[in-house]
Amino acid sequence: MEPTLTPPHPAEALVLSRVPPAVRERLAPLRLMVFDVDGVLTDGSLWYGEHGEVAKRFHALDGHGLRLLVKSGITVALITGRQGPIADRRAAELGIAHVMQGVQDKGQALTELAQRLNVLLEHTGFMGDDLIDLPAMQRAGFAASVPDAPAYVAQAAHWVASRPGGSGAARECCDLILAAQGRLGAFFQPGLLGPGVNQ
Repeated sequence: MEPTLTPPHPAEALVLSRVPPAVRERLAPLRLMVFDVDGVLTDGSLWYGEHGEVAKRFHALDGHGLRLLVKSGITVALITGRQGPIADRRAAELGIAHVMQGVQDKGQALTELAQRLNVLLEHTGFMGDDLIDLPAMQRAGFAASVPDAPAYVAQAAHWVASRPGGSGAARECCDLILAAQGRLGAFFQPGLLGPGVNQ
């Protein structure tokens, strides 16, 4: 007698409905998901005052998605070429322990982080939007990008979000990972998310 397969939650089926099986296969073993900051978690805008960079705009949908990954046991990290306190503050709000700033070789940074966490590169993901992100995208088992990235960057991705960077693109990616691993449906149970999830 063959085992009965549990059908995916309707939300998971919806998220996966337009995703090729090859992408789902890349997502199934993913244990570490890394995001660029500017242009991925923000829209890329930089506000300056008299004393330098003072503000960046983040989206609550993206923050919620990153928290869901963390709650599911997937390690989340940020790797950015810029340096400043804003990324650290955002990461702390979301429970993200690994933040690497001022990084020029993101491919090497991803490799070192994966080794430190004892995760195979093929079990890592990277979401980026510009030239500096390409080395990491090329090394990761799963590469994601945003629709407003240059064409040669988006072309290097296994999957491209439909929403722009800083406006829900990262959330789409998080939902996709959770759906591919059969973890998204669990968050529809009342009370599972806990307080303060709308980040």
